[in-house]
Amino acid sequence: YSLVQRHFPQILVAGIALSILFVYTSGGLTLMGQQIKNALVLGAIYALVAIGYTMVYGIIELINFAHGDVFALSSFYALIIATSFGGFINSLATGSGIGLLVALLILFVTTMAAAGFTGMAIERVAYRRLRDAPRLAPLITAIGVSFLLEGFMLVKFGADNVPTKNDLWITGTALTLGKVTIAWTDLFVFATAVALMFTLGAFVRITTLGKAMRATAQDRNASLLCGINVNRTISATFFIGSALAAAGGIVYSLNYHSIQWSLGYRLGIIAFTAAVLGGIGNIVGAGIGGFVIGIIYVFGGQLAGGEWSDSLIFAILVIILTFRPTGLFGVDVTTRA
Repeated sequence: YSLVQRHFPQILVAGIALSILFVYTSGGLTLMGQQIKNALVLGAIYALVAIGYTMVYGIIELINFAHGDVFALSSFYALIIATSFGGFINSLATGSGIGLLVALLILFVTTMAAAGFTGMAIERVAYRRLRDAPRLAPLITAIGVSFLLEGFMLVKFGADNVPTKNDLWITGTALTLGKVTIAWTDLFVFATAVALMFTLGAFVRITTLGKAMRATAQDRNASLLCGINVNRTISATFFIGSALAAAGGIVYSLNYHSIQWSLGYRLGIIAFTAAVLGGIGNIVGAGIGGFVIGIIYVFGGQLAGGEWSDSLIFAILVIILTFRPTGLFGVDVTTRA
C-alpha cells in the first residue's frame, strides 16, 4: 500500500503510456493521433468544469454537486443568447472572421455573467445559512439544488437533444499531422481551456480578491479579523466558478452542436473526479486532472469498449481515494491552515 501511495503519479503515467502504446500497436499511428486529439478536447471541457469544483471546495469545503447542472444550464443560456435578437449574433458569427470574434466575445461575456449570477444566487439562497452547519446538511442541499436545476431544464427545454444551431460558426481544418486532421474547433476548445486555467491561476496569485480567496481558504476566522469580507469573497468564488462552467458549456456546444437537460449530471461527476485527481483545492491541478481524465476516458474506452468508459472513470476515483486522497497536486486539508 505504501509503495503504491508513494509512487502513484509514476504508476498513473505508466498506465496511460501503456494504454496509448496498445492503441498504437492495434490501430496504428493514425488512430493513436486521432484519439489523443479527442482526449485533449474532451479533457479541456472537463478541466473547465473541474476548476469550478475545486475553487468552491478550496474555500468552504463544499462539494457543490449543482455545479455540473450550472454547466448544462449555461449551455442553454448560450443558446438563448445566440438565437435572440432575430438571430443577429448567429448571422454575425457566420459573416466574417471579425464578426465571429465579436460574436464569441458577446456570447462569452453575457453567458459567463448570467452563469456567474446564477452561482451567486445559489450560494446566497441555498448554502450561506448552512455554512456552519454539519457537513451533511449542505451536501444534501447541493444535491437538492442539482435536482431542482435538472427539473427546471427538463420542463423548460424538454427531454430530447436540443441542437445549438452553431454548426457554421467555426468550420474548416486548422492543420493536418500525417493522417490526423485537427479542426479549428479542436484548437479553439483546447486553447480556451488552457488560457482560462492559467489566467485564473494568475488572478488568484496576484490580485487582491485572489489573495482574499486564499486567505479565506486557509482560515476563515482569521480572514475576518484581517478585515476581509468573507461573504463577498465566497460569492465572488461562486461567480468565477460558475462563469468557468459557462465557458465550458459554450465550447461544448460549439464542438458537439447538441445539448440536453441531463448533460450536467454525468459530466459534472466526471469533472469532480478530475478535480479529485488533480488535488481538490488546487486550480492548476484540477485543470491537469481534467486532461488526464480525458485521456483515460478515451483510451480506456478504446481498449475496453465504449460501454466501459464511465466505469473506468469511477474505478479511477476509487483508486485515487484509496491510495492518494489528496490527489496529484493537493495538500492535506487538516494541515493546510
